[in-house]
Amino acid sequence: MASAVDSAIQKLATVQLNELSTSSSPNLQKNLSILSPEQIELGKMLLETGQVHLFENWPDPGVDDDDKKALLAQIDLLNSSYPGGLASYIKTARELLADSKAGRNPFDGFTPSVPSGEVLTCGDDNFIQYEESGVKQIQNAAFVLVAGGLGERLGYKGIKVALPMETTTGTCFLQHYIESILSLSQASYKHAQGECQRDVPLVIMTSDDTHGHTLQLLESNSYFGMKPTQVKLLKQEKVACLADNDARLALDPNNKYKIQTKPHGHGDVHALLYSSGLLKEWKDAGLRWVLFFQDTNGLLFKAIPAALGVSATKEYHVNSLAVPRKAKEAIGGITKLTHTDGREMVINVEYNQLDPLLRATGHPDGDVNCETGYSPYPGNINQLILELGPYIDELSKTGGAIKEFINPKYKDSTKTEFKSSTRLECMMQDYPKTLPPSARVGFTVTETWLAYAPVKNNPEDAAKVPKGNPYHSATSGETAIYRANSMILRKASVKVDDPVTQVFNGQEVEVWSRVVWKPKWAVTFSDVKSKVKGNNSVSQKSTLVIKGHNVVIEDLKLDGALIVDSVDEAEVKVGGSVCNNGWTIESVDKDCVELPEEVRIRGFKINKKEQLEEFYGESGNFILKP
Repeated sequence: MASAVDSAIQKLATVQLNELSTSSSPNLQKNLSILSPEQIELGKMLLETGQVHLFENWPDPGVDDDDKKALLAQIDLLNSSYPGGLASYIKTARELLADSKAGRNPFDGFTPSVPSGEVLTCGDDNFIQYEESGVKQIQNAAFVLVAGGLGERLGYKGIKVALPMETTTGTCFLQHYIESILSLSQASYKHAQGECQRDVPLVIMTSDDTHGHTLQLLESNSYFGMKPTQVKLLKQEKVACLADNDARLALDPNNKYKIQTKPHGHGDVHALLYSSGLLKEWKDAGLRWVLFFQDTNGLLFKAIPAALGVSATKEYHVNSLAVPRKAKEAIGGITKLTHTDGREMVINVEYNQLDPLLRATGHPDGDVNCETGYSPYPGNINQLILELGPYIDELSKTGGAIKEFINPKYKDSTKTEFKSSTRLECMMQDYPKTLPPSARVGFTVTETWLAYAPVKNNPEDAAKVPKGNPYHSATSGETAIYRANSMILRKASVKVDDPVTQVFNGQEVEVWSRVVWKPKWAVTFSDVKSKVKGNNSVSQKSTLVIKGHNVVIEDLKLDGALIVDSVDEAEVKVGGSVCNNGWTIESVDKDCVELPEEVRIRGFKINKKEQLEEFYGESGNFILKP
């Protein structure tokens, strides 16, 4: 009996406490009876952080009760998915909004200088040595693909990783990435001598928009050759939108029981990895490196082995992949920043911030080209290689939280009202901002033609890009692959004809020979050199597709289309003279709705007129010599 009385007294005390702490919101207070203790705690937190407006239009209990609970369920998700919770999000937002309104410069007190790094040239001895070192390290690496975006910005309704990287073979980005990782893993295993082969892990960060589609793409294609256990999908949640400078959460104008949300940015990948427990698993398994890459850069894996070799050789905790950058070019620059209080960091500084920062710190000309013809601050391409041990140590302090920024669009110069709601954002490459001065942070520069051709602009926007600047479209992304492969063959002593210039979707591009190979044929420059022998030539109109592993090109004269495929047990030598009508590139109208989107956004299609195509399906030695 006594225990029942004690329980009733305790319950009454709890109710009184809740009513006292919710008294600033009569509408919430009168609805306490329909809420669970956990929901009441969330309500109290919202009131304590200045969010009383969320309950202003709540009716009495019995009306819209499910909707009220749905709002608090959404609040619970927003609270649990953000490091430090929603109170921390609102606190940071108020600070950053105050800085934004006051016009404070985030770089006040910092002096920029050129950080240390390695500049590579594809094909020279230094590049080859770093490539070999990197391949050895692949067995100790995990890959993380940031793939939260749809292709709507490109004029493509599907997920971006499902977009064909090039239309000669139709290989999509995700397939190419997975096949590259598998081939690198196989090459690393051969170097390891005696060690057990390890399944190199791949994590894909998805979003509500892409998660289901990504899983479907993997499952319907048997994970493109990976074991399903190798691949983990981590879904990022969105963050709450903010209605004003007081960081009041923005309600959906069409639903008073729903908070507006927007993506937080790819910086979330760090918190997701930390909270998933995968980093500890990887460390326990003996892994040393984590490689982060973006969703639509078809050239990246040509630079990854050498860049990983740089990380291993120089023992970098953080290695940012970069490309040469012209002064004032619209791409962020990797910069060392030193504060008057002694703090140092090596981070990406956006191009529109770098030039004024240099001018304000004793460089009257700002961002200018040096004797190389490029800015000394290399261009950031948002690909990172992190050493796992120091990475875990840092995330154990921060919980994976990345320094955020906010970019409100104000109605006028008073900066008192927003045109539309805003939110905090974070970027993957800002991870080094919290690192101690002892952290070894550097960069690896490789030629743009080898490493960087992202697909992120639709045809209309790309056509407006000033002449000489990169289009970063599906058109330029595909032609860049043919250019890179042709130039690699040239460096391996193949005579490849010069390109011709053509215009597709209003974009003037170089059209090289359509040379494509599967990663299993060559995943490093050394692979290409070892499989190309004698005197070989490829005409500009030609298409060369190599799909087999053990295919050697020797004394081949190609003027047309040649496709060679084989099982791994077949050894094929290809030579002689191949001449046919080949495959041609033909312009298409981007507005022709009868064509698939992936064709329209390129402005061209492949017309497969005539080809020599051979498949070797059994083990043995074969010669293809027309």
